[in-house]
Amino acid sequence: MDELNGAAISSTELATQVNQSAKSETTDLEKNDPQSTSQLNSQNAVEKAEPQSASQNSLANEQKPAGYNVEETRQNFYSFTLESLEAFLKTYGKEKFRAQQIFKWVYEQRVTDFDQMLNLSKDLRAELKNLITFELPPILKHLISVDGTQKFLFDVGQGNSIEAVVIPSDDRLTLCVSSEIGCNMACQFCFTGKQKLKRRLTIAEIVGQFMQVQDVIGKKGLRLSNIVFMGMGEPLDNPDAVFGAIDVIHSPWGVNLSRKKITVSTSGLIPEMYRVAQAKVRLAVSLNGYDDEVRSKVMPINKKYPLKDLLDECRRYYRATGDKITMEYVLLKGVTDQIEHARKLVDLLRDVPCKINIIPFNEHPGSGFERPSDETVQAFHKKCMDLGAQVLLRRTMGRDIYAACGQLTTKVDRPENMDISNSKIGGTNVRSFSGGQPSV
Repeated sequence: MDELNGAAISSTELATQVNQSAKSETTDLEKNDPQSTSQLNSQNAVEKAEPQSASQNSLANEQKPAGYNVEETRQNFYSFTLESLEAFLKTYGKEKFRAQQIFKWVYEQRVTDFDQMLNLSKDLRAELKNLITFELPPILKHLISVDGTQKFLFDVGQGNSIEAVVIPSDDRLTLCVSSEIGCNMACQFCFTGKQKLKRRLTIAEIVGQFMQVQDVIGKKGLRLSNIVFMGMGEPLDNPDAVFGAIDVIHSPWGVNLSRKKITVSTSGLIPEMYRVAQAKVRLAVSLNGYDDEVRSKVMPINKKYPLKDLLDECRRYYRATGDKITMEYVLLKGVTDQIEHARKLVDLLRDVPCKINIIPFNEHPGSGFERPSDETVQAFHKKCMDLGAQVLLRRTMGRDIYAACGQLTTKVDRPENMDISNSKIGGTNVRSFSGGQPSV
């Protein structure tokens, strides 16, 4: 993925109540593939999530975040896009430009006290106090890896939590955010996939991850330069909130992050992929299989949206944006890591404008998969390059705090019995971020 290229070796890298509006159908994995019965636990069957309508994800119907008070009638500022704040203020007879002023105070100046917003009239400030609050998801725990990776655990209400990860390199500081509590996709190699979807996050909870992390690292003179939607959950299973958050993060009145610094990753929820092109942000696809048989076994969503359809949609994205797609490919020992698999992968993607991001599997309890040896990983990487593919080998970071790709869950405790000594990948061509601000 572009935003993580600064961490690549071959080149520069890197329960609450369930959402009432979310509806899903269970996919019968055994019906079309009897072999899958022995490989996939039936409770991990992928569920197809119907896209949410704007009204379902509107401010009035937003899910109850951390600190929700049934008697609170004020709206959380972080739930607003600039457009929705303008509409909200208009209902109270306020001018459109007031929304821009408030956005500027909050996102640029980090002022959340209306009394300090001195370009607003005293009467308006008093009125706004009765209309708007500033609520961010509380940080429950903050862990720092030996390699500089940072993991944050956030409270999102009623016993639920989510994780976000800061990935450092010498020219960027990338935040990987979550979009859901749990996940419907049931990818077999992913720790989050072991949990059923509990709830989709709100705009406020997604933007809140960014703001909370920035506030913490800002005290050390650092600034987030990139954001990737690759944490817990399938981003396109929660499109209204994800793209609402992107609107805030990209807005020049908001966080003001370039679209090229924003990446949305998907397991292949084809009906919503057009929205990535529409938002003009980067697309990453979790591929993880060189043919339909293998991909369906490790990623049940492939049974509904097979490779041919997925790659056709990737080509449409490229035609619409001119941006190459990042194909994320996890190396699973004996499953996707052989030299012959490399040949088939390169052949599969030969006419798709993309770069391949190779990710050695990161262990987690009960996965049933193993991480290949460094020699196998390097051989796979070399074979792809020899065949003419543009390929990056993802440097593994944050394994000691369960912050590596595929390891996020609703707990943040350090793994007690996890041996991470089996790989030296990540110790080669190490790029560090020791201070100052990355280029943006």
